[in-house]
Amino acid sequence: MKLLPSTLLLPALLATSARSADYTIVQQPFFTAHTFAATALPAEVSLIRLPAKAWADFEILQLAPHGSKVAAGDILLKFDAEDIDKKLADARRAFTASELNLAQAELDTKSLKATTPLALDALRRTALQAKEELAYFTKVRRKATEESAGQSLIRAQENLENAQEELRQLAKMYDADDLTEETEEIILVRQKSAVARAEFGLRMEQLDCDRTLKVKLPREAEALTAADKEATLALAAAEEELPRKLKLQDIGLATARITFAREKETLAKLESDRKLFELKAPAAGWFYYGTIEDGRWTTGELLKGIVVNGKAPVKRPFATFIPATAKLGLTAFVEEAVSRVLTPETTGTATLTGREDLELPVKLLATSPTPGTDGRYRADLNLTWPEGITVTPGATAEISLVSYQQAQAIAVPTKALTQTATGWTVEVKLADGKSEQRAVKRGRVSKDLTEILSGLEAGQVILTP
Repeated sequence: MKLLPSTLLLPALLATSARSADYTIVQQPFFTAHTFAATALPAEVSLIRLPAKAWADFEILQLAPHGSKVAAGDILLKFDAEDIDKKLADARRAFTASELNLAQAELDTKSLKATTPLALDALRRTALQAKEELAYFTKVRRKATEESAGQSLIRAQENLENAQEELRQLAKMYDADDLTEETEEIILVRQKSAVARAEFGLRMEQLDCDRTLKVKLPREAEALTAADKEATLALAAAEEELPRKLKLQDIGLATARITFAREKETLAKLESDRKLFELKAPAAGWFYYGTIEDGRWTTGELLKGIVVNGKAPVKRPFATFIPATAKLGLTAFVEEAVSRVLTPETTGTATLTGREDLELPVKLLATSPTPGTDGRYRADLNLTWPEGITVTPGATAEISLVSYQQAQAIAVPTKALTQTATGWTVEVKLADGKSEQRAVKRGRVSKDLTEILSGLEAGQVILTP
């Protein structure tokens, strides 16, 4: 179709007339047909993926063939589990250790919380008693001990003086006799011994008094003063240290709980992942490499690792299980222009690749209202597959749908239409052999023909390039 400015229309008409051919308008059947490729895909599929939570190394040991028909319980994929079994053993040991550590931390925390107040009370009592002992010693006991030592020395001195005086009296009394009797001699000996003992006692008391005043009491004063200071310092340190130790114990307990929870979670994830190392068919059906989703069967680079000794991807689907009960339909992706004219219940035919002799009736079920990322619109079709022909998922077919048809219509070659500023026109040949531009209303377009809704009649002749 040509678009010409209206100011250039006359020269263009003269030039066109020189090289145009006649086309006589007749009423004829008119329809628009759309042909596109479709793929046989099941309505029900199960995508196979490895939703591993902790493990990423899935080396394939056993793999069912692509497109194989499987029974319920058949192994689809089996992976090498040697490394994960070692990791599981390590994780179980770590979990047991963290469980024991948590129990011990809880016990230690409980014990520390119970004993910390008791320890602080004991230190407070010790500090108070040390201060009281020092104060009592300084104010009372030191002076009393000094006085007691002095009194003991005085008593020893008095004992000596008494013993000496008694000896003098005995000697004086016995000296008055001319003859000292044996009994008197014995008494004198005993009294002399008593004097000697008193003299010794006095010396000992003097030593003990000197020791008490010069050594014992000063040392005791130093010891009590030091004990008071030590008890005060110990209490101050404990009042700062024990609450901090209790906080650290609480932090340690919280850490032990976090470690236990993480070890438990790690073990649970590994045990869950271990169940993925043998995938079985949930029912009878087919096993396909690649994914069948959103109306497309996707293979590509992802499938290069789906071989024995290859590595299966984690979390991304890489294979498909198709239940035997799943019904196959046809799915296509069409251009926007085709999507606009197709409506549900539109009918047509499907031709299987390789069996062009069979034309199967199909019906359009629905088209997507929005395009995919490639700009195409999904179209789902329904048909009844013929008996005796095996159609597997992924098979291709050519679809032909008639979106519009008229039993009798006026249609002209599309190239005969010219677009002007006021609309579409065709060049009509007049009875005198001349021609003129005639405005027309354009309808549908089918390949090289365009439907004319008004402006032309059967029997008229138009000029075409």
